[in-house]
Amino acid sequence: MIKGFGGLLAAACVLALPAAASSLTEVARLAAIYDAILDAQFDRAAEQLRTACPPAPEGACQALGAVSLQWQILIDPQNRSLDQPLKQAAAGAIAANAAWTAREPMRAEAWFYLAGAYAPLVQVRVLRGERLAAARDGKKIKDALERALQLDPALYDAYFGIGLYHYYADVAPMYAKLLRWLLLLPGGDRVKGLQEIILARERGELLRGEADFQLHQLYVWYEQRPHDALALLKSLDARYPANPIFLERIADVYDTYLHDAGATADAWRTLRDRARDDRVAFARLIEARADRRLRELAARRAKK
Repeated sequence: MIKGFGGLLAAACVLALPAAASSLTEVARLAAIYDAILDAQFDRAAEQLRTACPPAPEGACQALGAVSLQWQILIDPQNRSLDQPLKQAAAGAIAANAAWTAREPMRAEAWFYLAGAYAPLVQVRVLRGERLAAARDGKKIKDALERALQLDPALYDAYFGIGLYHYYADVAPMYAKLLRWLLLLPGGDRVKGLQEIILARERGELLRGEADFQLHQLYVWYEQRPHDALALLKSLDARYPANPIFLERIADVYDTYLHDAGATADAWRTLRDRARDDRVAFARLIEARADRRLRELAARRAKK
Protein backbone atom coordinates (compact mmCIF):
# COMPACT_ATOMS: atom_id res chain seq x y z
CA MET A 1 0.00 0.00 0.00
CA ILE A 2 2.86 2.40 0.90
CA LYS A 3 4.60 1.46 -2.33
CA GLY A 4 1.52 2.30 -4.43
CA PHE A 5 0.91 5.56 -2.53
CA GLY A 6 4.49 6.65 -3.17
CA GLY A 7 4.03 6.14 -6.90
CA LEU A 8 0.78 8.12 -6.88
CA LEU A 9 2.43 10.94 -4.93
CA ALA A 10 5.33 11.11 -7.38
CA ALA A 11 2.96 11.21 -10.36
CA ALA A 12 0.90 13.93 -8.67
CA CYS A 13 4.02 16.04 -8.11
CA VAL A 14 4.98 15.75 -11.76
CA LEU A 15 1.47 16.62 -12.91
CA ALA A 16 1.55 19.68 -10.69
CA LEU A 17 4.49 21.16 -12.61
CA PRO A 18 3.57 24.34 -14.48
CA ALA A 19 3.04 24.22 -18.22
CA ALA A 20 6.19 25.06 -20.17
CA ALA A 21 7.55 25.13 -23.67
CA SER A 22 8.31 21.76 -25.20
CA SER A 23 11.42 20.01 -23.93
CA LEU A 24 12.04 18.58 -27.43
CA THR A 25 13.23 20.69 -30.36
CA GLU A 26 10.89 20.70 -33.38
CA VAL A 27 8.73 18.09 -31.68
CA ALA A 28 5.68 18.71 -33.91
CA ARG A 29 7.75 17.94 -37.01
CA LEU A 30 9.21 14.81 -35.41
CA ALA A 31 5.82 13.66 -34.11
CA ALA A 32 4.43 13.84 -37.66
CA ILE A 33 7.26 11.57 -38.80
CA TYR A 34 6.55 9.16 -35.93
CA ASP A 35 2.90 9.12 -36.99
CA ALA A 36 3.96 8.21 -40.54
CA ILE A 37 6.03 5.32 -39.14
CA LEU A 38 3.16 4.06 -37.00
CA ASP A 39 0.92 4.23 -40.07
CA ALA A 40 3.49 2.08 -41.90
CA GLN A 41 4.11 4.90 -44.40
CA PHE A 42 7.80 4.14 -44.40
CA ASP A 43 8.72 5.83 -47.69
CA ARG A 44 6.94 9.00 -46.60
CA ALA A 45 8.72 8.92 -43.25
CA ALA A 46 12.08 8.51 -44.96
CA GLU A 47 11.37 11.52 -47.18
CA GLN A 48 10.31 13.60 -44.18
CA LEU A 49 13.46 12.61 -42.30
CA ARG A 50 15.63 13.86 -45.16
CA THR A 51 14.34 17.41 -44.66
CA ALA A 52 13.60 17.46 -40.92
CA CYS A 53 17.15 17.61 -39.53
CA PRO A 54 18.03 20.41 -39.30
CA PRO A 55 16.08 22.20 -37.90
CA ALA A 56 15.34 19.15 -35.71
CA PRO A 57 18.37 17.54 -34.04
CA GLU A 58 20.30 15.14 -36.27
CA GLY A 59 20.39 12.54 -33.49
CA ALA A 60 16.60 12.58 -33.31
CA CYS A 61 16.26 11.86 -37.03
CA GLN A 62 18.79 9.04 -36.86
CA ALA A 63 16.93 7.49 -33.94
CA LEU A 64 13.64 7.69 -35.85
CA GLY A 65 15.29 6.05 -38.85
CA ALA A 66 16.04 3.05 -36.65
CA VAL A 67 12.47 3.10 -35.29
CA SER A 68 11.16 2.87 -38.86
CA LEU A 69 13.22 -0.26 -39.50
CA GLN A 70 12.04 -1.76 -36.20
CA TRP A 71 8.38 -1.40 -37.21
CA GLN A 72 9.04 -2.94 -40.60
CA ILE A 73 10.57 -5.94 -38.82
CA LEU A 74 7.58 -6.17 -36.47
CA ILE A 75 5.22 -6.37 -39.44
CA ASP A 76 7.27 -9.16 -41.07
CA PRO A 77 9.23 -10.78 -38.23
CA GLN A 78 10.13 -13.92 -40.17
CA ASN A 79 12.14 -11.86 -42.65
CA ARG A 80 15.59 -11.12 -41.22
CA SER A 81 16.85 -9.04 -44.14
CA LEU A 82 16.40 -5.81 -42.19
CA ASP A 83 18.10 -7.00 -38.99
CA GLN A 84 21.58 -5.88 -40.03
CA PRO A 85 20.43 -2.55 -41.50
CA LEU A 86 18.64 -1.86 -38.21
CA LYS A 87 21.78 -2.65 -36.20
CA GLN A 88 23.78 -0.32 -38.42
CA ALA A 89 21.19 2.45 -38.19
CA ALA A 90 21.01 2.08 -34.41
CA ALA A 91 24.81 2.17 -34.13
CA GLY A 92 24.89 5.40 -36.12
CA ALA A 93 22.14 6.93 -34.01
CA ILE A 94 23.85 5.86 -30.78
CA ALA A 95 27.15 7.40 -31.90
CA ALA A 96 25.48 10.66 -32.95
CA ASN A 97 23.59 11.04 -29.70
CA ALA A 98 26.50 9.97 -27.51
CA ALA A 99 28.53 12.70 -29.18
CA TRP A 100 25.69 15.14 -28.48
CA THR A 101 25.64 14.25 -24.77
CA ALA A 102 29.41 14.77 -24.68
CA ARG A 103 29.08 18.23 -26.25
CA GLU A 104 26.06 19.24 -24.17
CA PRO A 105 25.94 17.05 -21.04
CA MET A 106 23.28 19.28 -19.47
CA ARG A 107 20.89 18.95 -22.44
CA ALA A 108 18.06 16.62 -21.40
CA GLU A 109 16.85 15.89 -24.92
CA ALA A 110 20.31 14.66 -25.93
CA TRP A 111 20.08 11.97 -23.25
CA PHE A 112 16.49 11.23 -24.26
CA TYR A 113 17.46 10.58 -27.87
CA LEU A 114 20.47 8.52 -26.79
CA ALA A 115 18.00 6.25 -25.02
CA GLY A 116 15.75 6.35 -28.08
CA ALA A 117 18.63 5.22 -30.30
CA TYR A 118 19.02 2.04 -28.23
CA ALA A 119 15.29 1.28 -28.02
CA PRO A 120 14.71 -0.23 -31.52
CA LEU A 121 17.79 -2.38 -31.06
CA VAL A 122 16.45 -3.73 -27.76
CA GLN A 123 13.05 -4.45 -29.30
CA VAL A 124 14.58 -6.53 -32.08
CA ARG A 125 17.05 -8.26 -29.75
CA VAL A 126 14.10 -9.37 -27.60
CA LEU A 127 12.27 -10.57 -30.73
CA ARG A 128 15.33 -12.61 -31.76
CA GLY A 129 15.90 -14.09 -28.28
CA GLU A 130 19.13 -12.14 -27.65
CA ARG A 131 18.31 -11.68 -23.98
CA LEU A 132 21.70 -10.78 -22.51
CA ALA A 133 22.43 -8.19 -25.20
CA ALA A 134 18.91 -6.78 -24.78
CA ALA A 135 19.40 -6.49 -21.01
CA ARG A 136 22.75 -4.72 -21.43
CA ASP A 137 21.26 -2.21 -23.86
CA GLY A 138 18.21 -1.84 -21.65
CA LYS A 139 20.47 -0.71 -18.80
CA LYS A 140 21.91 1.97 -21.08
CA ILE A 141 18.37 3.15 -21.90
CA LYS A 142 17.48 3.32 -18.22
CA ASP A 143 20.64 5.25 -17.32
CA ALA A 144 20.17 7.77 -20.16
CA LEU A 145 16.49 8.37 -19.34
CA GLU A 146 17.21 8.84 -15.65
CA ARG A 147 19.79 11.46 -16.59
CA ALA A 148 17.30 13.16 -18.92
CA LEU A 149 14.70 13.35 -16.16
CA GLN A 150 17.21 14.63 -13.63
CA LEU A 151 17.89 17.50 -16.01
CA ASP A 152 14.25 18.06 -17.04
CA PRO A 153 11.49 16.40 -15.00
CA ALA A 154 8.93 17.84 -17.46
CA LEU A 155 10.31 15.82 -20.39
CA TYR A 156 7.22 13.64 -20.17
CA ASP A 157 8.09 11.34 -23.07
CA ALA A 158 11.07 10.07 -21.06
CA TYR A 159 8.70 8.54 -18.48
CA PHE A 160 7.61 6.02 -21.12
CA GLY A 161 10.90 4.11 -21.20
CA ILE A 162 11.48 4.44 -17.46
CA GLY A 163 7.97 3.15 -16.87
CA LEU A 164 8.55 0.14 -19.10
CA TYR A 165 11.72 -0.67 -17.17
CA HIS A 166 10.03 -0.38 -13.78
CA TYR A 167 7.07 -2.47 -14.93
CA TYR A 168 8.93 -5.31 -16.63
CA ALA A 169 11.63 -5.50 -13.94
CA ASP A 170 8.84 -6.31 -11.48
CA VAL A 171 6.86 -8.82 -13.56
CA ALA A 172 9.70 -10.41 -15.52
CA PRO A 173 10.21 -14.19 -15.41
CA MET A 174 13.03 -15.66 -13.34
CA TYR A 175 15.63 -15.79 -16.14
CA ALA A 176 15.16 -12.06 -16.74
CA LYS A 177 15.48 -11.32 -13.04
CA LEU A 178 18.73 -13.30 -13.03
CA LEU A 179 20.02 -11.14 -15.89
CA ARG A 180 19.00 -8.06 -13.91
CA TRP A 181 20.98 -9.34 -10.92
CA LEU A 182 24.05 -10.12 -13.06
CA LEU A 183 23.98 -6.60 -14.51
CA LEU A 184 23.46 -5.00 -11.06
CA LEU A 185 20.14 -3.47 -12.14
CA PRO A 186 17.69 -2.35 -9.44
CA GLY A 187 14.34 -4.02 -8.96
CA GLY A 188 11.10 -2.91 -10.53
CA ASP A 189 7.78 -1.50 -9.42
CA ARG A 190 4.75 -2.59 -11.42
CA VAL A 191 2.38 0.09 -10.10
CA LYS A 192 4.84 2.93 -10.51
CA GLY A 193 5.84 1.72 -13.97
CA LEU A 194 2.24 1.66 -15.19
CA GLN A 195 1.66 5.16 -13.80
CA GLU A 196 4.76 6.44 -15.61
CA ILE A 197 3.73 4.92 -18.94
CA ILE A 198 0.27 6.47 -18.62
CA LEU A 199 1.85 9.81 -17.70
CA ALA A 200 3.93 9.69 -20.90
CA ARG A 201 0.83 8.75 -22.88
CA GLU A 202 -1.18 11.65 -21.48
CA ARG A 203 1.47 14.35 -21.32
CA GLY A 204 4.13 13.29 -23.83
CA GLU A 205 4.42 14.81 -27.29
CA LEU A 206 6.29 12.19 -29.31
CA LEU A 207 5.54 8.72 -27.97
CA ARG A 208 1.78 8.65 -27.35
CA GLY A 209 1.05 6.12 -30.09
CA GLU A 210 3.98 3.95 -29.05
CA ALA A 211 2.76 4.11 -25.46
CA ASP A 212 -0.70 2.92 -26.54
CA PHE A 213 0.85 -0.05 -28.32
CA GLN A 214 2.99 -1.07 -25.36
CA LEU A 215 0.12 -0.54 -22.90
CA HIS A 216 -2.14 -2.90 -24.81
CA GLN A 217 0.47 -5.63 -24.35
CA LEU A 218 0.69 -5.04 -20.62
CA TYR A 219 -3.11 -5.09 -20.37
CA VAL A 220 -3.46 -8.51 -22.02
CA TRP A 221 -0.28 -10.18 -20.75
CA TYR A 222 -0.27 -9.08 -17.12
CA GLU A 223 -3.21 -6.89 -16.14
CA GLN A 224 -6.12 -9.10 -17.31
CA ARG A 225 -7.74 -6.10 -19.01
CA PRO A 226 -8.47 -7.33 -22.54
CA HIS A 227 -11.30 -4.85 -23.13
CA ASP A 228 -8.99 -1.94 -22.32
CA ALA A 229 -6.38 -3.44 -24.62
CA LEU A 230 -8.99 -3.72 -27.35
CA ALA A 231 -9.97 -0.06 -26.94
CA LEU A 232 -6.34 1.01 -27.34
CA LEU A 233 -5.89 -1.16 -30.42
CA LYS A 234 -9.07 0.12 -32.05
CA SER A 235 -7.87 3.67 -31.47
CA LEU A 236 -4.49 2.84 -33.00
CA ASP A 237 -6.15 1.18 -36.00
CA ALA A 238 -8.38 4.21 -36.53
CA ARG A 239 -5.38 6.55 -36.47
CA TYR A 240 -3.00 4.30 -38.42
CA PRO A 241 -5.10 2.07 -40.71
CA ALA A 242 -2.22 1.26 -43.09
CA ASN A 243 -0.35 -0.59 -40.35
CA PRO A 244 -1.63 -4.19 -40.30
CA ILE A 245 -0.26 -4.94 -36.84
CA PHE A 246 -3.07 -3.20 -35.00
CA LEU A 247 -5.90 -5.08 -36.71
CA GLU A 248 -3.95 -8.33 -36.35
CA ARG A 249 -3.67 -7.69 -32.62
CA ILE A 250 -7.39 -6.86 -32.45
CA ALA A 251 -8.09 -10.28 -33.97
CA ASP A 252 -5.74 -11.90 -31.48
CA VAL A 253 -7.42 -10.25 -28.48
CA TYR A 254 -10.85 -11.36 -29.68
CA ASP A 255 -9.55 -14.88 -30.28
CA THR A 256 -7.18 -15.56 -27.37
CA TYR A 257 -8.62 -13.44 -24.57
CA LEU A 258 -12.31 -12.84 -25.38
CA HIS A 259 -12.97 -16.11 -27.26
CA ASP A 260 -15.18 -14.39 -29.80
CA ALA A 261 -14.80 -16.38 -33.01
CA GLY A 262 -17.14 -14.17 -35.02
CA ALA A 263 -15.33 -10.94 -34.13
CA THR A 264 -11.99 -12.63 -34.77
CA ALA A 265 -13.06 -13.66 -38.27
CA ASP A 266 -14.49 -10.20 -38.95
CA ALA A 267 -11.17 -8.58 -38.05
CA TRP A 268 -9.20 -10.90 -40.33
CA ARG A 269 -11.68 -10.36 -43.18
CA THR A 270 -11.40 -6.59 -42.79
CA LEU A 271 -7.63 -6.84 -42.90
CA ARG A 272 -7.75 -9.11 -45.94
CA ASP A 273 -9.99 -6.62 -47.75
CA ARG A 274 -7.61 -3.77 -46.97
CA ALA A 275 -4.70 -5.82 -48.27
CA ARG A 276 -6.54 -6.70 -51.49
CA ASP A 277 -7.16 -2.98 -52.01
CA ASP A 278 -3.50 -2.13 -51.25
CA ARG A 279 -4.55 -0.10 -48.23
CA VAL A 280 -2.03 -1.67 -45.86
CA ALA A 281 1.73 -2.04 -45.90
CA PHE A 282 3.16 -5.34 -47.15
CA ALA A 283 -0.19 -5.98 -48.82
CA ARG A 284 0.51 -9.34 -50.47
CA LEU A 285 2.12 -10.74 -47.33
CA ILE A 286 -0.79 -9.55 -45.19
CA GLU A 287 -3.42 -10.89 -47.61
CA ALA A 288 -1.81 -14.34 -47.47
CA ARG A 289 -1.55 -14.16 -43.67
CA ALA A 290 -5.22 -13.18 -43.31
CA ASP A 291 -6.33 -15.93 -45.71
CA ARG A 292 -4.35 -18.49 -43.71
CA ARG A 293 -5.84 -17.37 -40.41
CA LEU A 294 -9.36 -17.44 -41.82
CA ARG A 295 -8.80 -21.01 -43.03
CA GLU A 296 -7.55 -21.98 -39.58
CA LEU A 297 -10.63 -20.43 -37.96
CA ALA A 298 -12.92 -22.29 -40.37
CA ALA A 299 -11.14 -25.56 -39.60
CA ARG A 300 -11.55 -25.00 -35.87
CA ARG A 301 -15.27 -24.32 -36.27
CA ALA A 302 -15.65 -27.46 -38.38
CA LYS A 303 -14.20 -29.59 -35.57
CA LYS A 304 -16.76 -28.37 -33.02
